[in-house]
Amino acid sequence: MATRGNIQHAGTPEDPLDAVFTASNVVTFVRLCLIPVFFFTLLAGHDLAACILFALAACTDWVDGQLARRTNTVSKLGRILDPCVDRLLMIFGVLGVYLVGRLPVWIIVVVLVRDLALIGGYGILLRRWRIRIDVVYAGKFCTTLFFVGFAALVLNYPPLQGLGLVNVSWLPGLNGDVYSWGIWFVYAGLLLGIYTTFHYLRAAISLLKSVQASVREG
Repeated sequence: MATRGNIQHAGTPEDPLDAVFTASNVVTFVRLCLIPVFFFTLLAGHDLAACILFALAACTDWVDGQLARRTNTVSKLGRILDPCVDRLLMIFGVLGVYLVGRLPVWIIVVVLVRDLALIGGYGILLRRWRIRIDVVYAGKFCTTLFFVGFAALVLNYPPLQGLGLVNVSWLPGLNGDVYSWGIWFVYAGLLLGIYTTFHYLRAAISLLKSVQASVREG
């Protein structure tokens, strides 16, 4: 805990700390450093090692959040950095899997556009209007679906035979080609991602209207 004057101050979601070097932030920094290591390991053809690195970076997302809340060290930096690291891991995960030929380009475009829009929109709202949009549980679950799917695609084992329902190459799993089971988690993440994107958009518009109304009244 930190102090304000002579008063002990616990970092909570409602009243976060200004501290930088908290235990949870250190975990988040480590997660950030794992991203380029994972990316180049995957491109080098070491699927198992890349899968372990990706899974480690993804799983520790839960660790830093729990650590911050249980030790009352929720910080302003952590609340900004943690979702940004999630987005970066998502971006480099989907880009890496695409570059090794295990995802169609349309999924890459959807995921990258969504994540870049969330990062950019969050930054603009925070910098210009001091508006912060909290991550909802549905958004966390969506991220988990993507992480599981991408980890399976990185591992690329065991190979499965497609269902043969369609005759197009850009729908792995539904066509007759060999695919990884992780694609089903990616599909589920895409559907939930559409829902959460509209939720964040509605929340941002509502908060922005509230701030603008306060400015006019002030």
